[in-house]
Amino acid sequence: MVYYLIMCRSLTYAQRIVQTLERSGINAWLVRSPASISPSGCSHSVKIAQRNLSNALTVLNRVKLPYLGIYVGSPEEGYQEVEL
Repeated sequence: MVYYLIMCRSLTYAQRIVQTLERSGINAWLVRSPASISPSGCSHSVKIAQRNLSNALTVLNRVKLPYLGIYVGSPEEGYQEVEL
């Protein structure tokens, strides 16, 4: 299953993003960022379904919550950064 990871700069920002998306009706899960995409080896991401990316970005831009990057992929196939 393909999904998107929204990488956050801290646990607090990841929690805020999850809460904001959930309040907007978008399912979101707080996860540790995979080592393959985490520059410092320790960060958190928000996992969302592929179908929710557009709505999630609209919500995040509206409330001005920052994120470090967006990645698409799965544990089996690896991750690729998405250029927006």
